[in-house]
Formats: sequence, structure tokens, C-alpha cells
Amino acid sequence: MKYLDMVTPKNVVTAATAAGTVYLVAKTIMAGIKSPPYNPKPLPLARLAIEHQAPNVTVGDSGELRGLLLSLNPSLDDYAKKMIFHGITRCVYLLDNEATACTCDDIVLVASFLDDEDMGIKIQALNALKAFAGILKFKIKIQEFVPQILEMIANFWDNDMHIAGLRLLNGLQLPVQTHSLLKKLLPSLMDILQLGSPVAKVQVLKFLSTLAQKEDLLYDIMNCQVHADFLTLFQPYHPGNLLFEMLVFVERLSEGRLTPHYQSVNWQYNELSLHEVLFGEDSRLSDRLLSLIIHPEEEVQIQACRVILKLQLSDGTEIAAAGETGSRLSSFLFDSVGNITVAESTLMSEC
Repeated sequence: MKYLDMVTPKNVVTAATAAGTVYLVAKTIMAGIKSPPYNPKPLPLARLAIEHQAPNVTVGDSGELRGLLLSLNPSLDDYAKKMIFHGITRCVYLLDNEATACTCDDIVLVASFLDDEDMGIKIQALNALKAFAGILKFKIKIQEFVPQILEMIANFWDNDMHIAGLRLLNGLQLPVQTHSLLKKLLPSLMDILQLGSPVAKVQVLKFLSTLAQKEDLLYDIMNCQVHADFLTLFQPYHPGNLLFEMLVFVERLSEGRLTPHYQSVNWQYNELSLHEVLFGEDSRLSDRLLSLIIHPEEEVQIQACRVILKLQLSDGTEIAAAGETGSRLSSFLFDSVGNITVAESTLMSEC
């Protein structure tokens, strides 16, 4: 067949189409090579759920949370229990209507797994209770389990357990009838403060700051035995949030010991008690506080100044270091040209 015989309208269209296809494919490949890689930002589960909702439409009951609660059974294997608890916690945070529709019986069911032999399941149960505690009507019911949660924190040396349990307790009101138990467990709480992980220390400090405001617990906290190196907790190299909570705790103790009720009794303290380490004649607390005034985080600076001022304004109590702290603080805060640190200027503006 001659070449000219092959040049028909049909063959020309076919060839042109093929050539065009090859060109487009090549162009697409080159564009892909030259373009930057596609890196989508992670989409949080909560945001994903919201974006898939039609506007102005009330979300119905999916039944997911109810189904998870019904499937929760002690006979399940540990992995299944953990996955169900993870789902329950997620649903309580994301599905407000379904979480609010739960009952106190559901809270009792979840709390029953605090007795599980597996530590991971105990922690998951605490996390689920923490989620439910965000709903007002369940707070009182969950408070019934405070003694058990306290015993767990004291009896198991596990950082995740301490963190989960203390986070839950920090969101609850402590019933008065638990105060006698708390007095017995204070040494364990002090051990967590001195030996636990940084996150556990932050949580236990928040808890102790709350307890320090209870008149019938203050002396027991003050007289609690601590390690000789307790003041290393004030070293500037610690995380800022840990230092801040430590300073808040000291401020609460200082305020409590200056109340008429506390000063009306001649309290006796052990040699290595928290009171002697912080407020005793040989305490080096003032040195630690002065070192924190120049901390990089302003929140820590301000709180350190608050504690120093509280000690100075003690009006002749047994804080022997207050006078020394006052003169050293004045020379430290004001340089030769009368400049003031950020923390001190902030405090003056608040007064």
C-alpha cells in the first residue's frame, strides 16, 4: 500500500488524537515533577465530625455511645476492653447529646472497671470518668468513687495511673468525709511530688494546693515528712508549669499559716517536715525564690514575687528569713539606675 493511500481522514484523526494524548500525559507528568509535594494537614476527629454536618441541622442520636456501653463486659479480653473504653471516652467528648442522655447506672458500670486487674484498663476507666465529670449532673455520682481513686493513687506506683487519677480528682469537689483518708495518704502524695514524672508532679501540686485551703488538713500537710533535698524542686531548670504550680502551692501554705485559726494553736513540727524546709529558721527558700525572679517565663517571675511579698507581709510571724529576704529582694529588684524587673512592675500595676 502506498503512503498516500494511508493518509485518509480517519487515520489523520486517529493519529492526531494519539499524539495529543501523549502530549497531555507528558505534560501532566512534568507538572507533577515540578510541583511541590502534597502534604495535607492532619484533620482532628472533632473537626472532621463537625465539617461533615450540614449547617443548621441538629445531629441525631447515632447510638454509638449507647452501643459501646452495652458492649462493655468484664468477660471481654483486655484489648477489647481498652478499645471500648477509648471509644466511650471519645464519644463523651464529641457527642454531647448522647453523653448527657446517659444515666448514673452507666457511671457505675464504668467505675466498676477500676477494680480490673489490668493497669491499663484501670487508667482507661479513669479517663472515661474524667470525660463524664465534665457533665454537671454526673459530678456528684463520680464523687462517690473519690475514696477508691485515692487508694489507687496511693497503692500503685504508676505515673500514668497518678496522672489519670489526679486529673480526675482535680475536677471534682472533695467530700468532707474523705479528709480523714486524705490525712493518711498525704505521705504518698508527697512521694509523687518528689519522685514522680514532671506531669504527675504538676497534677499532684494542683491537688495539694486545693487541700492546703482546707483548715483541718493544713497542719497535716505542713508536718508531712519530705526529703532533705526538697528545695531542688525550685531549681530554674524545671519546666515552667511545674515551677509555677510549686510557687502557687507555697503561696497557699503561706496564706493558710497566717490565718487566725491556724495561729491560735502552738503547732509542733518534725525536723524534716514541709514546714521546717519551707518556713523554718534554717530554710533556704529565700535563695530559691530569688533565683526564680529572673526566670525566662514571666508567669514564674510574677508568682515568685507574690510568694516573697506574702512572706514579707507576715507581720512578725516565725518566718525568720523574711527580713533577710526583704533586703536582698530590694537590692536584687532595683539596679543602679532604678530599673525594675518585669515581674515587679507587673505586681505594682496590679496593686
